[in-house]
Amino acid sequence: MSSPAINTVIKMMESLPEDIQHKIVEHLREYIQDLQYEDKWNKSFNKSQDKLIAAAKIAKQQIAEGKAKPMDYDKL
Repeated sequence: MSSPAINTVIKMMESLPEDIQHKIVEHLREYIQDLQYEDKWNKSFNKSQDKLIAAAKIAKQQIAEGKAKPMDYDKL
């Protein structure tokens, strides 16, 4: 089942030489992979929001209680 948008792209590509069609397909593959990766990352990030908020509250509490130490970036 093709959408009108896909049909439009197909018609546009059919008018181009085959070598250019191949280049477009490769660009589309990369672009779609980037969109899929971005979507996956966004979903993962959204799932972690509660944990990030909880960790921030603990850190803020530890700072207020004087239990926190400055991070030593050389030890990372």
